[in-house]
Amino acid sequence: MNSKSVAFHHFGCKVNFAEASTLSRQFQEKGFEICNFHDPADIYVISSCIVTAVAEKKCRAAIRQAHKQNPKAKIAVIGCFPELKPEELSQMEGVDLVLGHTEKFHLLEELENLNHPIAFEKNEDFIPSYSFGDRTRSFLKIQDGCDYYCTYCTIPLARGRSRSDTIGNIVNYAHEIAGHDINEIVLTGVNIGDFGTTNGESFLELIRTLDKVAGISRFRISSIEPDLLNDDIIEFVSVSEKFLPHFHIPLQSGCNKVLRTMHRKYGRELYESRIMKIRSLMPFACIAADVIVGFPGENEEDFKETLQFIRLLDISYLHVFTYSKRDNTLAAKMGEIVHEKVKKQRSELLHALSNEKKKLFYLQNQGRIVNVLYESDNSDGYMHGFSENYLKVKTSFNPSLVNKIKTVKLVKMDDDGCWIDETNLL
Repeated sequence: MNSKSVAFHHFGCKVNFAEASTLSRQFQEKGFEICNFHDPADIYVISSCIVTAVAEKKCRAAIRQAHKQNPKAKIAVIGCFPELKPEELSQMEGVDLVLGHTEKFHLLEELENLNHPIAFEKNEDFIPSYSFGDRTRSFLKIQDGCDYYCTYCTIPLARGRSRSDTIGNIVNYAHEIAGHDINEIVLTGVNIGDFGTTNGESFLELIRTLDKVAGISRFRISSIEPDLLNDDIIEFVSVSEKFLPHFHIPLQSGCNKVLRTMHRKYGRELYESRIMKIRSLMPFACIAADVIVGFPGENEEDFKETLQFIRLLDISYLHVFTYSKRDNTLAAKMGEIVHEKVKKQRSELLHALSNEKKKLFYLQNQGRIVNVLYESDNSDGYMHGFSENYLKVKTSFNPSLVNKIKTVKLVKMDDDGCWIDETNLL
């Protein structure tokens, strides 16, 4: 194989991003030039997502774009889409290689031998990954797969059963990341609260151990299920100097009837108790919630119940998803389909509520002194960063501030609701 340029494009979750970054490093170590996906390249690697119909559509569009940019290029599609629809993908024009989650980590070898365009090995060992390239933040994969089998979700079908790395390995990777002068690690996985159940360890043990790792200033916990976010974890984060007061807790519905139909492992009462516990210990914590609108059977009263529950819930903002029918899920076989127009109306109402909550959350922080980790972007002469509790702050671009944590007093916001750093406090 004489190709020497490769372009990566990833869709979906932070786990996909961490894995794609690991693959990119493998190519760099073999002398490949890493190109922008929108530029001509010899090889295009598309790390796919199939969690929604929109994600599937975007993946197909990326394949067509890559083939148009260089019809002679090799195109490899890896990840969730191949796991669920390998034959369909392999028949798309330009696609040379279709790899599942295990085989994608042998991408270089598979490109050398294209006799078998579809390569799968149903091996559910844990394969470690972390992102590298962003000077300020790294996404470190600690867990993969899921045993929950929610009725709307294809992730267990695509990624397999829940499994984890070991605490010892993760600590070693954290030290490795620290060696690159990265200040913040985001712990990622498909169901990270389930960490350690297959090897006798626990998520609480992991974060207590990582808290002692030298060279990393900040850790964030990515999305964690409410039934797995126990009081011990919340209490630990509240006193930790490194684990940040930032939580992403999927809700999906504020109606217990809908939660039961989704096969979620909690009711709204438990969810509310988690929020109250966080607020009692960390009143300024950022708390984000995922919500699905238009799930089969969600009637107007169910939605109103969700809307009212969220309105009274002390969270910071929402990630709103419109239900998307996925093949081979229980929800796909359910009746009482919600009309697309109704889904759109419900989504708009939740987005408006999210904006209200986010604005209130930002205003509640006015006058506080926070620590902002600045990133390397330069947008119209400004650079941006995030506080411990995930407030976005901007200041005039200054290369010396990149990857630096700066103390800032929150006094003034711009028209877009972003805090402006004018204090220059040290």
